[in-house]
Amino acid sequence: MAQTVSESNAVAEVTEPEPSNATISGGHLVAKALKAEGIDVIFTLCGGHIIDIYDGCVDEGIAVVDVRHEQVAAHAADGYARMTGKPGCAVVTAGPGTTDAVTGVANAFRAESPMLLIGGQGALNQHKMGSLQDLPHVDMMTPITKFAATVPHTARVADMVSMAFRECYNGAPGPSFLEIPRDILDNSVPVEQATIPEGGRYRASTKSIGDPANVEALADLLVRAEKPVVLLGTQVWTSRGSDAAIEFVRQLNVPAYMNGSARGTLPPGDPHHFHLSRRYGFNNADLILIVGTPFDFRMGYGRRLPKGATVVQIDMDYRTVGKNRDIDLGLVGDPGAILAAVTQAASGRIQNKANDRKAWFSELRAEEDAAYQKRLPRQLSDANPIHPLRLAHEINEFLTEDSIYIGDGGDIVTFSGGVVQPKSPGHWMDPGPLGTIGVGIPFVMAAKYARPDKEVVALFGDGAFSLTGWDFETLVRFNLPFVGVVGNNSSMNQIRYGQEAKYGHARGRIGNTLGDVKYDEFAKMLGGYGEEVRDPKDIGPAMQRARESGLPSLINVWVDPDAYAPGTMNQTMYK
Repeated sequence: MAQTVSESNAVAEVTEPEPSNATISGGHLVAKALKAEGIDVIFTLCGGHIIDIYDGCVDEGIAVVDVRHEQVAAHAADGYARMTGKPGCAVVTAGPGTTDAVTGVANAFRAESPMLLIGGQGALNQHKMGSLQDLPHVDMMTPITKFAATVPHTARVADMVSMAFRECYNGAPGPSFLEIPRDILDNSVPVEQATIPEGGRYRASTKSIGDPANVEALADLLVRAEKPVVLLGTQVWTSRGSDAAIEFVRQLNVPAYMNGSARGTLPPGDPHHFHLSRRYGFNNADLILIVGTPFDFRMGYGRRLPKGATVVQIDMDYRTVGKNRDIDLGLVGDPGAILAAVTQAASGRIQNKANDRKAWFSELRAEEDAAYQKRLPRQLSDANPIHPLRLAHEINEFLTEDSIYIGDGGDIVTFSGGVVQPKSPGHWMDPGPLGTIGVGIPFVMAAKYARPDKEVVALFGDGAFSLTGWDFETLVRFNLPFVGVVGNNSSMNQIRYGQEAKYGHARGRIGNTLGDVKYDEFAKMLGGYGEEVRDPKDIGPAMQRARESGLPSLINVWVDPDAYAPGTMNQTMYK
């Protein structure tokens, strides 16, 4: 039957949606934006300014892990990002809540770790009136974030959360900060007025290879080089480029060194894996490829690289390439994508010297073996007090392919850096270039929460553990077991070495000596597992019992306070 005009209008009127009276609060908009980004947990310490976010997280199925100090929340968000490849999120209250989190944000900034810190703020209608915990948070956070802003209206809350996440991935990753005034967060607006970006549609891919001509140029350099080396840095893991890096190293037959989060890209024993011969390798290479690590203090600001070698740098951040040292070629983009493109570009080259590097590999392996044999007596020492190298050796022997290793400390972790070798990509965590101690417990929290299927093994200096150790109770409360070892010398030994070197032995104990704390008893007091070790033969069995306990644990190992790591003694600040 034909439909009349009036009937058609009637049908249209019936099918039009009814006006919605639904409203949504700022806290619930935060939660929706977090959900769109794939966030499944926030790390937080409660405060009156931020509780509506918790209510929203409950509705969106986002877990709330509440800690005892805001620094822990920020470090945990950093650690969660490193472990999962997704941005982490910490939520803290205004004023001291936000200032307590500054160290965690600063650490993530230097480590290029994507995370969002959300801080509370006094109500906008009380601006500059002296409201509770009012501080200029954005001004304080701007120098240590990629983006810092105040949310000006409830309808913009989700939009600005998504904006902050987008800015986290502008160039090399890093943290963002948003403060949300209390009235903006608690207020509700009609749902149709709120801007709620859809997941996966407000950020572009960052998998750029940069200039294809530079990819071809690097491929040509590599196939012609006689003595190339590559240093795989943190950005290899950040970009989840481990598989591409492994393929690159094997196909182009390049000896590889690894630092930061890239440790474990190649397992110990892999013929392309080198560790102890790095200085020799750099000094004798004709081509040095630095991937995803800056020429900062860890690289001697680039001055350790010989002038005669061809130096190529790959980095996610344009500003890092060529900083502190001239280079022969620079490539800006995603390290994994670039390495994959170079591998493809190099395939089938006629003049390919990659197949004829046996002598170079043998030369490096001889240096590697000589360095290992020189260190081995201390590494296997039965001395008492325990030599830190023996402790590092026992930890390395204890690790499995599923063990995530976390280092939190100064001298003791420097010792471990030369010995402990993770067996898989993404299984090493340390503070990064800011050198922040106190990251251990929050990194354990993040790693075990993100990967409950993995074992987490952490080595703490006694000074480092003291900074955030009370959140051991949080690990107990959330049932996040791990094997923790405290290398206890009752000292801030990395600083003590510098003081003795500069001012003499008589003034070497000023401001760096701690009490003899029984951290094993501390663990038991908080509901975990603890043991004390004074004999090196007991380290391995004690760690095994901690593993079997199924609890957060601390093995308190008394180590020699008069042993200093070579890395400590070579620090440029003491020269």
